[in-house]
Amino acid sequence: MDTIYQAVIIFIAGYLFLRVTGKKAVSQMHSFDLLYIFILTNIISSPVEVEHLGKAMIFAVITVILYKILIRLSLHNKLRWILYESPTVIIHNGDIDRKGLKKIRMPMNELLSHLRVKGYTDIQSIAIAVMEETGNISVIPKSEYRPVQPNDLNLKVKKEYLPIPLIMDGQIVYHNLKYLNLDRGWLINELEKAGEKIENITLATYLEDGKLFIDNNEEKEHKSNPYYYKPGKDN
Repeated sequence: MDTIYQAVIIFIAGYLFLRVTGKKAVSQMHSFDLLYIFILTNIISSPVEVEHLGKAMIFAVITVILYKILIRLSLHNKLRWILYESPTVIIHNGDIDRKGLKKIRMPMNELLSHLRVKGYTDIQSIAIAVMEETGNISVIPKSEYRPVQPNDLNLKVKKEYLPIPLIMDGQIVYHNLKYLNLDRGWLINELEKAGEKIENITLATYLEDGKLFIDNNEEKEHKSNPYYYKPGKDN
């Protein structure tokens, strides 16, 4: 009984400590955030390490059960707002929400860095930016700055087609062949037409027109063409 009690206390304490730390530390980890998590992990796991293996396994099972219970409880809307942190608005209608930034403990240079990663350099073009409960930042541009969609121009576009992998890293993806009502014989025949062998293929995909796209292990030489420059010493 003491083991169960201790496991519950450790789990709850670790959860509360992470909540106090905030969304940013859990998702967007910097050196200090990562160090904090490592230290916290060692502190809350020390009661397990000093005991024998059997007790450690009991702790692990109880922890998994508690996690499953919390996940199930989070499906209820009323409890969800208790178990999870609410999204935090950090930019609204082109204005930075300083209270929001202070709440998530994010400096201005880090905010600008996140926006650049998302492809935004001008805060005035942003309708709203939110740090979600997962710690990720969502950015929605103002309508006049968003990319033009085919629907805006009353254009009809064909349905998006996803190329289907048939060979990956020299191995045939048989379940995709079966899905397309094709067999190994058809694939081998297509490879022979292209002068390719299965073991030399990095990726082969079935295209919309029924043809096979093949990317093999051979790299083409471009003789110092600047358009094909690759960073690093092996260029």
